[in-house]
Amino acid sequence: MSPFHSGATNMDVKKLLTATTLSLGLAGTALAQSGDQVQLKVTQSDIYGSYITDAEGRTLYLFTTDTQGDGKSAAQSSCYNGCAKAWPPLTTEEQPEAGEKLQQDLLGTFERKDGNTQVTYGGWPLYYFVKDTGAGSVTGQDKHGFGGEWYLLAPDGTKNEKQKDKNEKHNSSH
Repeated sequence: MSPFHSGATNMDVKKLLTATTLSLGLAGTALAQSGDQVQLKVTQSDIYGSYITDAEGRTLYLFTTDTQGDGKSAAQSSCYNGCAKAWPPLTTEEQPEAGEKLQQDLLGTFERKDGNTQVTYGGWPLYYFVKDTGAGSVTGQDKHGFGGEWYLLAPDGTKNEKQKDKNEKHNSSH
């Protein structure tokens, strides 16, 4: 019986909503943290060109307010708490691996303030976006939030600023 039909109390509905919220939060944590070795790969899109994803094709992003590591100084994340719930960091317990078309020397890690080890590429800390629905989903490109902007990362370690053409018209008369 659905909790929204007669017989369900407000407490039953609150318990259901709390359980749903907790399981969504745990799913985000599972997405961000994996016991498996992290491997990055390049994905190609007609809209965005080449960009970095994890081995399963899930899109990874950089955050413009983070400190980009440069060899002399370590990367630093500025995304914690609510930010990290919306944009879970890509973390690992092992040395990450660069896939084909990526440079191993651009791949690294650093210790976050919360004690987790976050993966970087081109010195940029890497993140997922909770609104991406799986492999090939790119809903976080050029999003503004948490005091900065979010972008795809190109295989050379730079910000990929390619956009969907919002004014694109599909007109067969041309």
